[in-house]
Amino acid sequence: MSAAQTRGNADARRPNIILIISDQFRADCIGALGVNPMNLTPNLDRMAGRGVLFTSAFCNQPVCAPARGSIFTGQYPSRHGVWRNGIGLPESATTLATTLGQQGYSANYIGKWHLAPNEGTTGRGAVAPAHRGGFNDLWEGANALEWTSHAYEGELYDNDGTPIRFSGQYRADFLTERAQGFLRSAKSPFLLTLSYLEVHHQNDTDTFDPPKEFAKRYPNPFIPQDLRPLPGSWPSQLSDYFACVAKMDETVGTIRKTLAETGLDQNTILAFSSDHSCHFKTRNTEYKRSPHESSIHIPLIIEGPGFNRSAGVPELVSQVDLAPTLLEAAGVTVPASMQGHSILPLLDRRTEGWRNEVYFEMSEFVTGRGLRTPQYTYAVMAPKRPGWRAVPSADQYVEYILYDLAADPYQQVNLAGRSQYRTIAEELRQRLLERIREASGATSAIEPCWFPYS
Repeated sequence: MSAAQTRGNADARRPNIILIISDQFRADCIGALGVNPMNLTPNLDRMAGRGVLFTSAFCNQPVCAPARGSIFTGQYPSRHGVWRNGIGLPESATTLATTLGQQGYSANYIGKWHLAPNEGTTGRGAVAPAHRGGFNDLWEGANALEWTSHAYEGELYDNDGTPIRFSGQYRADFLTERAQGFLRSAKSPFLLTLSYLEVHHQNDTDTFDPPKEFAKRYPNPFIPQDLRPLPGSWPSQLSDYFACVAKMDETVGTIRKTLAETGLDQNTILAFSSDHSCHFKTRNTEYKRSPHESSIHIPLIIEGPGFNRSAGVPELVSQVDLAPTLLEAAGVTVPASMQGHSILPLLDRRTEGWRNEVYFEMSEFVTGRGLRTPQYTYAVMAPKRPGWRAVPSADQYVEYILYDLAADPYQQVNLAGRSQYRTIAEELRQRLLERIREASGATSAIEPCWFPYS
């Protein structure tokens, strides 16, 4: 038996965990979901075919830093404190990394972090150890990789803050090679987060930048139905976005192949997800920060020990559930601070007691809160008053969005204020108020839509 096989077979009760995060990845790009016919994700589809595909996974805030805070802490943004970009995760935060580290796991990170204090330009690059959320072993990251790199050049920073530069190599390939190097000599048990900037747009050019060999691959792409009737940036950007998706899928295939070659696939949980989705400026003047499916619906696929079920899970789950799930799968007690719940019972179809709805928060574009149920999307926002961008929450919200997803899955007809839906809105309002209290302890008020009509 090779050394790699020995590593892979060691202590099956303590599986390794790899979390791959793709930035701004639309869930409907996953071929296994049966929406996009372009075959963009053959590797992710194989991963879903072997493991578990969560068809209704959602972010808890459609902004990079708050969403990532929820992934690692299992808490809502109003609880972990990173309610907008630029706020650092508290140094004392209990995270997936700190919890596994206490149980003998090494905690390793490669790629974009976005959870260190980032006021102005000072926090865009190297991340001080105290701000790494418990990833205290291998560190090759940048706080805001979109500002320290372009598609073919840039830098990460190592444990000591020394730049690790790349030039002439595509950014996703560079990160993947760094991960391969780690995996070929890794000692179990380990946690590795591999956080790509792809498929996010390049901030300073407002372009999606695929590798050169992918750039002309999709000249006449499939247009998702939520985009078709709306103006936005998709006519000029969708082809390159899909090319970035295809490249992201290729990197997942490379990691899966490396796990198989090293024998680590026998005892490694591999999860793929995203921080938020992308609506191509159809819903507001940028790419996310809205309650629409194209902002909050994210991919989630997990394979490995305990997850190789060749199954789909239709229940609604969210980012706060991911850390508790991975901890329970590793046999580690879930900290009481985590507000999410393990989704392992759903794999055995034990759905009793599962609250089949997702609570989410919004900031930066609106200060808002929302609820996604199997049939409805319901969202409220604070009236825009002086200084509204500088506060994480509000005492008063107003209903502004209600979609009936059974009749309107692409969210074209806003029913907020319609008299026929008054009873439904009242029920959702009370449920949302309850979730706000649970998430943050705040007592807020929600007014009915200011513009009712029959």
